[in-house]
Amino acid sequence: MIVARTRIGLAEALPRLRAGGRSVGLVPTMGYLHEGHLSLVEYAAARVDAVAVSIFVNPLQFGPAEDLAEYPRDEARDLTLLEDRGVAVAFVPSVEEMYPLGGPRVTIAPGSMAERLCGAFRPGHFRGVLTVVAKLFGLFRPDVAVFGRKDFQQAVLIRRMARDLDMGVQILMAPTVREGDGLAMSSRNAYLSPEERTQAVGLFKALSAALERFASGERSAAALREAALGVLAHYPLLRPQYLEIVDPDTLEPADPVAAGSVLAAALFCGRTRLIDNMEFGQT
Repeated sequence: MIVARTRIGLAEALPRLRAGGRSVGLVPTMGYLHEGHLSLVEYAAARVDAVAVSIFVNPLQFGPAEDLAEYPRDEARDLTLLEDRGVAVAFVPSVEEMYPLGGPRVTIAPGSMAERLCGAFRPGHFRGVLTVVAKLFGLFRPDVAVFGRKDFQQAVLIRRMARDLDMGVQILMAPTVREGDGLAMSSRNAYLSPEERTQAVGLFKALSAALERFASGERSAAALREAALGVLAHYPLLRPQYLEIVDPDTLEPADPVAAGSVLAAALFCGRTRLIDNMEFGQT
C-alpha cells in the first residue's frame, strides 16, 4: 500500500492505480477506523479495480464547541487495517497540506437541503463537509466514491453536489454496520462510558419500533414518531435532538409516510452525539 502525505505524492501514485484503464474507488474517512469504515472499503473493492482511502480530520466541519481536538486518532492502526484490506493508496495529509493557503475563501454552499436534520443544529458543518469532499474529488478524480448510510444526510448532499456540479463521480451509499445489539458503529462510540453504552442501544430500538408500526400499516408520520419517542422515554440518558421522517432524495418531511421514506434521528447520550437512520420498507 502506498501512503501519500502530500498532494504531489498522491499525484505520483494515482497513475499506477489507473494503469491499464483500471477503475478507482475512493473512501473518504476521518480515521480511527472500525468495521463500519472497513465495510466501505469492501463495498468499493467489489465494484472497482483499485481502492483509495483518505484519512483527514477536517477542521472545516467542526463548530467552535465541537470535539475537533478530542476527536480520536490512531494512524498506525488505521494504516495497518487498510493494508490488510488490500487498499492501494492511503492519503494522509496534514491540515496545512489540504489547506495550504489557510481556510479556503471559496467553499461549497450546500443549500436548503442542509438546513434541516443535522444541519439545523450544526451551522456550517455541511459547508465544511462538501468543501473537503470536493477537494478530494479534485485530487483523486475517482470513478466511484463510497459513503456510509449512517451519515445519511451527508451522503445525500454529496450525491446531489456531484450531480448538480457534474463532478463525474458515482456516489454509492453502503449499508450501516451495527454492533451485536444494533448500535450503529461510529468512532464517537469510543466516548461512551459503560453505562452510556448500555443506554445507547435505545436509539436502535426506537427506530426499530417505528418500522414495526409501519409494517403493521401505520402511515401517519406523527404516530410513527410517537412510537419511536415512546421507546426513547425508557432510556433516561438519551436526550433526543431531532427525530424526523423525510423523503430520501429531497430530505423534505414525508407525511403520509411511504415505503422508502427515511426515519432519521440524532440524540445525546451523556456528552456524546449519536446519529442513526432507517428506511421504511415494503409491506
